[in-house]
Amino acid sequence: MHWLFLTVAILSEVCGSSMLKLSGGFSKLWPSIGVIVSFSVCFWALSMTLKTMPLATAYAIWAGVGLVLTALVSVVFFGEKADFIGIVSIGLILLGVVLLNTMSHMSGH
Repeated sequence: MHWLFLTVAILSEVCGSSMLKLSGGFSKLWPSIGVIVSFSVCFWALSMTLKTMPLATAYAIWAGVGLVLTALVSVVFFGEKADFIGIVSIGLILLGVVLLNTMSHMSGH
């Protein structure tokens, strides 16, 4: 069940970050409401995840996968540019998340 909560936390964090970009510094009502709702759901779901998953593992996955998805959203939906070093760096973060989850004793599996 913690994987479901972690997935919700990640997706709502990406949504909240995207809404933050659209909110214009909280000057636009609906994107600003989206930020508040998305991050509220995000932190609730992350807190549910932490009931059964170690903090180090959950946070690394949440932050790493969230970063990768947010970067993808920024390129696809906001037209931001991704350069070679940025792509390699994000790939290394994703590799770290995979290694932490599959090979580290911190994972609590």
